[in-house]
Amino acid sequence: MSTTKRPDPRLVRTDDSWLTLPNPYDVPVEICAGPDVPIESAAVDELLVVLETAATLRALPGAARIDRVVCTPDFHKGAGIPIGTVLQTTGALIPQAVGNDINCGMRVEATSLTVDRVRPHLDRLEQHLRHLFFEGGRRIGLTPAHREGLLREGLPGLLSAGVPSGPDGAWAQVSPGDLALSGGVHASGHPVASASQFRDWITSGGGTSYDSIIGSVGGGNHFAELQYVSEVHDGAAAYAWGLVPGRVVLMVHTGSLSLGHQANSTGLDQARALWPAGVPAPRNRILPMLLDEAGAARREKYLTAFANAANFAIGNRFFLALMMRAGLAAAVPDEFDSRLVYESPHNLLWPAPDGTVVHRKGATPAGGATTQDPFGEPVIVPGSMGAPSHLLRGLGSTRALQSACHGAGRSVPRGSASRGGDAELDAFLAEFRVVTPLNHRDPAVAGRRDILDAWRRDLKQEAPWAYKEVGPVVRSLTSADVAMPVAELRPLLTVKG
Repeated sequence: MSTTKRPDPRLVRTDDSWLTLPNPYDVPVEICAGPDVPIESAAVDELLVVLETAATLRALPGAARIDRVVCTPDFHKGAGIPIGTVLQTTGALIPQAVGNDINCGMRVEATSLTVDRVRPHLDRLEQHLRHLFFEGGRRIGLTPAHREGLLREGLPGLLSAGVPSGPDGAWAQVSPGDLALSGGVHASGHPVASASQFRDWITSGGGTSYDSIIGSVGGGNHFAELQYVSEVHDGAAAYAWGLVPGRVVLMVHTGSLSLGHQANSTGLDQARALWPAGVPAPRNRILPMLLDEAGAARREKYLTAFANAANFAIGNRFFLALMMRAGLAAAVPDEFDSRLVYESPHNLLWPAPDGTVVHRKGATPAGGATTQDPFGEPVIVPGSMGAPSHLLRGLGSTRALQSACHGAGRSVPRGSASRGGDAELDAFLAEFRVVTPLNHRDPAVAGRRDILDAWRRDLKQEAPWAYKEVGPVVRSLTSADVAMPVAELRPLLTVKG
């Protein structure tokens, strides 16, 4: 499977920012990508299979349809639906168009620390973060009231159950600003009446208990990263968001983990149960759920589990940020504070009162200026590991379904990337800090070639050469009037699970 800058012959370029994909189902499909952004043919293949769902909907009773599809510049092959796909339907929702990692997303906080104050303490910081993330230091004790409150209401429900007295670990970093729950419409939660489908997790351990789920980074491209503002492009927006050159920021990327898998399984079970008798199952195995009265109860069961998982993801990012703060507090002698810049989901459903549903899979909202976000919705575009990340402000492009990319996007599949060059990896590790469960500098593991080889294979899958260059991706958003750059963030270290 290869990625090339030569355009796939099935794509038609309409201008320097956009391509279209003609298809047998006459669904309008546009891809936001400049000429210097590579697009893998396997992603186009996968998208054409997804578009078969248009024919599926036409065969069902009612007038459900796929209205439009927009793909963002990080468009690449996924597991059934390409990453970077935004799909708008009328009269139906499609659980598989969001997938397992419900409300996977980003959290960015600006601290009061400067890079010059933090850089001398990176050795100690790395040690503390490894302890917090992988050696039992997180100490996130949750009562059943905390767990149920989080799943039903998000952060308000979690924090209304109270911060434990005399906390250690991550809980100790909760601040008055966290209790104010500022930072965008997605920061707080998605309230629902029940969390009964996750009763086992809620009651696990009886009273206050600790588990291995909450506070977990997860695998794949998930991370927690310490960065600093290296360049400002929009001074007014950057100042409003608390970003000035040299300011240290925290960036967290994770989702709903096993709870998301359980919620998506619920959705697929309900879709199968609602499938009309006598109608053949779709060839592409994608099962939509019609927004009709007959399916209301089963649809509500899925959407409740969906909201529970989405709320968990918000809480998980919150605790990961607290763990990053705890590491800084232990390693850096200066007192500091940290404020939320924004919370941005990129695997979620957005139902509207008119019966339309926007599904984003690996795509982030990029709404324009509002009273709440006077500079436009903040758009978080992380680079590959070790590369700069970017904060932009959304312009509310209707052509883009008010959506932008959630990263640079893979250019090499994980299996191929794991066979990458050792010299490249060694050069990367010599220049950049990656905090993982295994300390590769520890003499105790130096003689365990099997362990080190497995660790290196995993790291290669997320190495810089496995991803597109983030610069052309950001330029595509700018030239297409989807989002405008505000600030560039350079990494100091990355925590990977």
